[in-house]
Amino acid sequence: MSTYNQGERVSRISEVTEHDFDELINVWEASVRATHDFLPAADIDWLRPKIRNEYFGMVNLRAYRDEADKILGFVGVAGGNVEMLFIAPATRGQGIGKQLLQHAIEHLGATTVDVNEQNPQAVGFYLHEGFETTGRSELDGQGKPYPLLHMKLKSAA
Repeated sequence: MSTYNQGERVSRISEVTEHDFDELINVWEASVRATHDFLPAADIDWLRPKIRNEYFGMVNLRAYRDEADKILGFVGVAGGNVEMLFIAPATRGQGIGKQLLQHAIEHLGATTVDVNEQNPQAVGFYLHEGFETTGRSELDGQGKPYPLLHMKLKSAA
């Protein structure tokens, strides 16, 4: 477990168990609804059970928890790729995403990420954190018309 001191608040990044999946999916949905305005509600509803019941089990997950053990964000990595990084909307802009990404790079070997091109905040975040665009796909991982930018950590190039 990694511990970070933010002023008086101490938060932790820790492993995730299946017991946490319900809390994770709630963070995922709230985050997606707040940041992925290009996704129709029907697509989010279709993705929710897939993420919860399939995708969480396919990645190495870490959660950022507050002092009350509430999950405020999480990252999932597979094969060196950040497959998911989501932050509770009320806690965006507080450095949680940066800490989770740094943890993923340092402890989970993450060097690449695919980002929805239509999510400029996420694209900007990864550019700011040292990633560069190396390619583009017209379709997302489900074959839907949501273009992805393929990004790689500059220091790993």
